[in-house]
Amino acid sequence: MADINTAILHLSEKGFLDMNIDPELDLFAEIEKLKKEKNAIILAHYYQEPDIQDVADFIGDSLGLAQKAEKTNADMIVFAGVHFMAETAKILNPGKKVLLPDLKAGCSLSDSAPPALFKAFKDKYPGHIVITYINCSAGMKALSDIICTSSNAQRIVEGLPADQRIIFAPDKNLGAYINKQTGRNMVLWNGACMVHEIFSLEKLTRLKIRHPKAKVIAHPECEEPILALADYIGSTTGLLNYTKKDPANEFIVVTETGILHQMQKLNPGKTFIPAPPNNSCACNDCPHMKLNTLEKLYLCLKYELPEITMDEELRLAAKKPIDKMLELSAQYGL
Repeated sequence: MADINTAILHLSEKGFLDMNIDPELDLFAEIEKLKKEKNAIILAHYYQEPDIQDVADFIGDSLGLAQKAEKTNADMIVFAGVHFMAETAKILNPGKKVLLPDLKAGCSLSDSAPPALFKAFKDKYPGHIVITYINCSAGMKALSDIICTSSNAQRIVEGLPADQRIIFAPDKNLGAYINKQTGRNMVLWNGACMVHEIFSLEKLTRLKIRHPKAKVIAHPECEEPILALADYIGSTTGLLNYTKKDPANEFIVVTETGILHQMQKLNPGKTFIPAPPNNSCACNDCPHMKLNTLEKLYLCLKYELPEITMDEELRLAAKKPIDKMLELSAQYGL
């Protein structure tokens, strides 16, 4: 095993530990033991690998995770997700230690909206308020008036006066979907999620022909031609709930494949088919989400690194629109 000090430094800087783990070690048991010792909670997104979902204390989408992060009494939060999610937890919990198993776990959608460029864009539209999808950096949140998720975005927009001018960022596909649903004409920033933009319309159409009884369910981050084929469009949690309530026995799932684990657990008698992307792969995994592994999660808990830190002025500026989202979500019963 590498020298511990060197290993910890490696973990802190790189987001992973280049050291061997005893293959006979029961990682599930060790993680449970460390959680109790450190009064830690593991929050995991639905897109994480199954092992991480199974060891997590709470699994959810961006809204559920933000709500759980705000209310936790744990001293330490380990966020099995991507960087902006761990940042959000730190924004809401400045006095707690927030860890991310791999610092390289970023987000293509978040990266599509550099705060400096967005600030220049925003300045071109005086009189507009900014509603920003939670999949963005703390710097973007600090430039926003209200944060939203795919679970609450439409309701938040509908709750604003009809004549209120709005900039929606960073996801143009989610923004376009909300415009269509609400009749608004929000100004859209030109950002997108790589995972939800590479689904193949041709392959999806062929899949529907092969499975005529299957319901197509899609996330609103997908492009409009894909959404046009969907029987149901909703957030990750919305998709999961739909599979429980709908009597269909087959579903073609048009989002990141991690959610299929929970769908199969909750619906053991149903079949879930991942929609194919426009490449040679059979399914569509987020390469950033999948950087987290059970081994990294264990080492992260053990050494309490990598830790998310943040400038206090930035944290306070980013917290205001998140607080507004949580307030509105509670008001609307979301």
